Amino acid sequence: MSGPAVAVTGLGLVTAAGVGVQDTWKRVCEGRSTASRDPSLKGMPVDISCSVPAYDTNELLGRRSALKYDRFVQLALIAAIEAVADSGLDPDSWDGARVGVVLGCGMGGLGSYDEQHRRMSESGPENVSPMLIPLMIPNMAAGHVGMRFGARGPNFVTATACASGATAIGAALDLLRRGECDVVITGGTEAGIVPLVVTGFARMGALSTRRLDDPASASRPFDADRDGFVIGEGAGILVLERAEHARARGARVRAHLAGYGASADAHHATAPDPEGRGVALAVTAALADAGVAAGEVDHVNAHGTSTPLNDAAEAASIRRLLGDRPVVTSTKGVVGHTLGAAGAIEAALTVLAIQERTVPPTANLTERDAGVEIDIVRDQPRTHHSRVAMSNSFGFGGQNAVLVFTEGA
Repeated sequence: MSGPAVAVTGLGLVTAAGVGVQDTWKRVCEGRSTASRDPSLKGMPVDISCSVPAYDTNELLGRRSALKYDRFVQLALIAAIEAVADSGLDPDSWDGARVGVVLGCGMGGLGSYDEQHRRMSESGPENVSPMLIPLMIPNMAAGHVGMRFGARGPNFVTATACASGATAIGAALDLLRRGECDVVITGGTEAGIVPLVVTGFARMGALSTRRLDDPASASRPFDADRDGFVIGEGAGILVLERAEHARARGARVRAHLAGYGASADAHHATAPDPEGRGVALAVTAALADAGVAAGEVDHVNAHGTSTPLNDAAEAASIRRLLGDRPVVTSTKGVVGHTLGAAGAIEAALTVLAIQERTVPPTANLTERDAGVEIDIVRDQPRTHHSRVAMSNSFGFGGQNAVLVFTEGA
């Protein structure tokens, strides 16, 4: 074990299932997909997405916020405001030098980049916003969260593609164990529903295309008829504290973050290692870090993208490494694949599954793939007491991040 577990005392979520933890949890437990036709993608090879419902930026973030923040920053700030409030911490009285911010983000402000590139092409360089760079650079989500809460401790962004959010949470765990911070606001954010990005994923064959006329059925993790993911957007934020810090102030502890493991497949830019060697390294490292045995894992929130290769490789790895004990779910069937935010959103849902003793179903799982021999929750949420739960995240480039959570005190 690399160090003591840390407490999860606050959660914030913004997803296609809702702006807030309760709305997201309710929809995920219902197992109802949020995918729909997206007018912003009209004319693109794929025109469906899991988009966050409309929200009032002025109400949530203040006047002129739409001009100051790219969408990926807005999502991060909204989720962070909810998470800090949920933790019961008071930013006006904390020692900001002891509060860190670590967020994951795979791409940054591509919406701003796309818009400003169009302006330059159509009207010349003098029409490019002088705010383009601070709008689009990926570290600005963490920067603005730090400014919002006066958090002056370590502040940075991790980029490991679709594992970015989980990697950030792992880095936050290290900061707390080393004693560099008392509190870390961590998680991930992404707003990648941009025509150029969606076209790029479509051109490489990563997106579902069989059900463009029935978007709600398109993302179907572990199903025999899956054909790719549905792109989503969102943010997930966790407030982590040193356990003694949380205990001293009498905080409610939702769960503990007990372990983190990271690895690389060193195999292929986009395809997973078919033998799951990188995944095995990350899972083994996370379990050792948490000080728990493979046979103790009760629940796995799978990466489960709904792509043929990824789901098959992950299911085989879970079976081989953890046996048949854990119940498994993928929440991407409801909220889509949110790229750099996915690992953080799924970490928050894993914490909720522990706390609520409920594992959400995997949406659209009609016929389990013949090669998938794990206990996947389907149709209805399952009442389940998870003392140890794992959240898997894997990114292009073969970068893997695994988190282990345990029950709170």
